[in-house]
Formats: sequence, structure tokens, C-alpha cells
Amino acid sequence: MATLLLVAHPLLDVLLEAARGRAPAPDGRVDVLPALAGPVDAIVTFTARAFIVADVDPDLVRSRLRPNDPGAPTLPAFVTWLADQVGGRAGQVDVVLAAPALEGPAPLPLDDRDDMTHHHRVARAGRYRTHLRVVTNEGDGAVLVIGRGLAGRWEAAFEVAPERRGRGAGRALALAARHLVPPEQHVFVQVSPGNAASLRAVLAAGYRPIGSEVLIPRG
Repeated sequence: MATLLLVAHPLLDVLLEAARGRAPAPDGRVDVLPALAGPVDAIVTFTARAFIVADVDPDLVRSRLRPNDPGAPTLPAFVTWLADQVGGRAGQVDVVLAAPALEGPAPLPLDDRDDMTHHHRVARAGRYRTHLRVVTNEGDGAVLVIGRGLAGRWEAAFEVAPERRGRGAGRALALAARHLVPPEQHVFVQVSPGNAASLRAVLAAGYRPIGSEVLIPRG
């Protein structure tokens, strides 16, 4: 019987290299990559470099971008146009941060949960990620979700109940994610630029900003 070889999407190499401190050259280029196998198209940007990941004509894409403007791929008019081209819904611009896996136990006690599909953080993760693992700390007050997301990278998302915020729980969950991914891997998080509390938490947990992205769910 023939062996099926799974070929990684080229975006994954770009993301992993950026996570290792080797971001794409800031040469102003906009590359159009093939659509992902998952449920979203995407705009991924780094310093003066962008990747449009969708089934669209590269020349048409570049004709819609303002020349010599590194921010053009994330301008609302372009994002809305691209979403219309692929039949999707434009998402928000998120900061993307990444950190390498850590050995040893997580910094707080965690319980694996398979009964939280109702939780909005878990439900949203299930729309965008596979291989989900859901853990909590002290009940449902602190929830961490890890799974395979954009281009197959490891992604983490967390939620802290209002009554537990301001006491380091978010930082501890973000740090715990680094202990729960396989060795020698990187874990990525996406944070809205206005969510200062989450940004502070993931920065304190050792994550580094590498770029930004807009996800465009299909259908």
C-alpha cells in the first residue's frame, strides 16, 4: 500500500522561522500563497512584508494594494475586498506572538476537561483548530485551550473569569501553554491590540510579538 505524504503549507515555515527570530526580509513584498486546507483564509503581516493566503489572483491582489504602503494589506478596504473575493467574513487584526516550548510541569495545577464544549472560548477554538486539549485551573474560572491552528501551528487561547482577573492567572495560563506543547515546538497566540491585559499577560509569560494577522472564515 502506498504511503500518503502530508505536505506542510509554505506559511508554516514562514511562521516557525519568525518564531525563531528569523522573520521574512522587510523588503516590502506581498506574496500570495495557496489557500489553506483549514476553514479560513488569512492575511499575515510582518515588518514591511505581507502574505495573502487565499485562492485569489496575485496580480489582482496587488492591483488593489496602495503602492509603497506596508500597512496596505490590513487596511479595512482591502480586507473587506479580499473577504468578498473568497466568500468569507473579514475578521479583526490581531497581534501574533510566539514562544518556544518549555520542559517540566506547568506552573499551576491543571485539570483536563472534555465537558466544556459549551464554553465560548472552547467553542470558538473548535471552529478554527483541531486536536484540541482543554484544561482548567480551579474549576471553570481559568480555561486554557491548545490545538493545531493556522497552517498546522500550535495555538493557545485562554480565558479568566472576571472575579479572578488581576492576580496573574492569565500569565500563568499563557506560561502553562508552553509546557503543554510537544518539545522543540513553538506555541502561538493571537491578541487584539486593544486587549492590553492579555498582551501584558503573554509578554510576561515570555512570548515575543512576531507580526499580525487577519483571519477570514469561509462561508
